[in-house]
Amino acid sequence: MGYTTGSCAAGAAKAACLVLIDKPLDSAIEIPLPSGERLNLPLKWTEKENVWGKAGIIKDAGDDPDITHGLEIQARVRLIAEKGEIHIRGGKGVGTVTKRGLQVPVGQCAINPVPQQMIQSAVREVFPVEEIEVWIEVPYGERIARQTLNPRLGILGGISILGTTGIVRPMSEEAFKNSILPELDQALAYDHQTLILTPGHYSFRTAAEKLGVPTEAIVQTSNFIGFILEEAAYRKVEKVILLGHIGKLIKVAGGIFHTHNRVADARMEILVAHAALQGLSLDKLIRLSEFPTTEGAATELIAWGEQSIIHKIAALASKRAMEHVQGRLQVGTVLTLLDGSFIGWDENARHWIQEKWKWQIEGF
Repeated sequence: MGYTTGSCAAGAAKAACLVLIDKPLDSAIEIPLPSGERLNLPLKWTEKENVWGKAGIIKDAGDDPDITHGLEIQARVRLIAEKGEIHIRGGKGVGTVTKRGLQVPVGQCAINPVPQQMIQSAVREVFPVEEIEVWIEVPYGERIARQTLNPRLGILGGISILGTTGIVRPMSEEAFKNSILPELDQALAYDHQTLILTPGHYSFRTAAEKLGVPTEAIVQTSNFIGFILEEAAYRKVEKVILLGHIGKLIKVAGGIFHTHNRVADARMEILVAHAALQGLSLDKLIRLSEFPTTEGAATELIAWGEQSIIHKIAALASKRAMEHVQGRLQVGTVLTLLDGSFIGWDENARHWIQEKWKWQIEGF
């Protein structure tokens, strides 16, 4: 296990407070966790400069593949008055929220509520009633943030200070799934009730650039299509359009809602089965099955004049997705090639896209 950026910020803040009152420090600092347990964090450095106490802690994510692993989280604190509140601010490398729908209001630094509470609790162990100013800073935070979802979510200028327990447990799939949910919440905060769900970045660009869909209405699901469908239904989203490469979304037509190939990979089987149901000859079915990718097989179907098979697969993906959430939301599907070309769709997707967004798809 490791510890969160929130824990690092709280530990650095407490250490900086102790430096401020000239209290000797060991090589570690102890902070309270939201669970009531306590956590020891190794200190990288401490310093007192004029009215400021300062400290730094290196983020350790344990075995979780967290991009913030190894970053230094710094705090500097000063005493303002003998009695008052704790003011928590984000400095260099901590992002600023610019879009609605997140846990932090627009205009504030991206330090989530639980980390803020942890910083408050840690500081109050040193200064029980005093008015204190706390700045959290992350050298290289702005650079690292470009590799996260923050720019998509409208968090600019740095990383977010996150964590709900203070502890990072090496469950990267669960953490990844939960990291997608702010995109879903943000879409609803912008009053979008028709959402585009895309497996990845290429289909995200296709939706934004070819269809003119606002980026806040596009949610990247990664391989967790079923999970996001369930969360969308729970949040009472009215309509979603699954838009992505046929090799990914054809699995949904087969009732596969975790689309990583190590979980299930029946792409060619689904495509050949539907081609057989449409009466294609055995020679053509064998030819399709020999393609190494669904992209190649789908292109061959189109060359044979059999694009209707791909439309039927898209319609079935929508049907299976609606069954997956017990009909609690409506679903449409658009299937693409890697270059973003649209090759299959159902009537729901066609109608909703035509109704709401740019319509520049030949033959659509």
